[in-house]
Amino acid sequence: MKRHRHILHPLQSARVILGHRRSAGADLLLATVIAFTAGAANAGGFFALGQYTSHVTGYLSQLADHLVVAEWWICLVAVIAIGAFVSGAAFCSALIHWARLHLPGRQYAVSVAVQGVCLMLFATGGWYEGVAWRLWCMACLCFTMGMQNATVTKISGGRLRATHATAMITDIGIGLGRALYRRHAPDAVHRVDWHRMRLMAQLVFTFFLGGVTGALGYARVGFGFSLPLGCLLLAMALPALWKYRQG
Repeated sequence: MKRHRHILHPLQSARVILGHRRSAGADLLLATVIAFTAGAANAGGFFALGQYTSHVTGYLSQLADHLVVAEWWICLVAVIAIGAFVSGAAFCSALIHWARLHLPGRQYAVSVAVQGVCLMLFATGGWYEGVAWRLWCMACLCFTMGMQNATVTKISGGRLRATHATAMITDIGIGLGRALYRRHAPDAVHRVDWHRMRLMAQLVFTFFLGGVTGALGYARVGFGFSLPLGCLLLAMALPALWKYRQG
């Protein structure tokens, strides 16, 4: 067989990543792409809205702090952000379970397609002005972040996250500490899962790289930089869904 036959067409590649026959490599690639877009969108939230929309811990702290001093407007913003993030994760979970029954093997393609649409909706944030519109944009981005985090969590069986870098970096630190301990106690029972640590390091780096890309893009283009991010996710999802429709 000639070498060039092993090279996949872009549409075929998308079908492999989000198609019926799942593989560990395809799942990791999908998680990596989602982590990249999540990092870029998170940076976009800061440049466009002044908020890191994936930082639920920060919103909880903000809610507690400003609740004490009775700054109700800031409390409302925090509640909306947390509620939108939770709603996105809940919707994603329900959508994936629904698609497993009605679109077997394409459950992640459906979720990724919805995330792409949400990012494209966020791109409309520059069209209007006003507090209510900015709140809607923040909720839209937090909802998308919740979906992205839930998708990677479902793909990895709960081992990895797309936006929760704190948890992954903590786990990397624990693993490094365990490895250091085993050097001085070779008979220790607990072993280091180097494979999982490499996966977490890859997603953390990809999230950071997406953040750099998003910071550059949103700083120059504004809300409109969400369009190529949404198109990237749709370009991955639609070929798999189209093949299912034809089949």
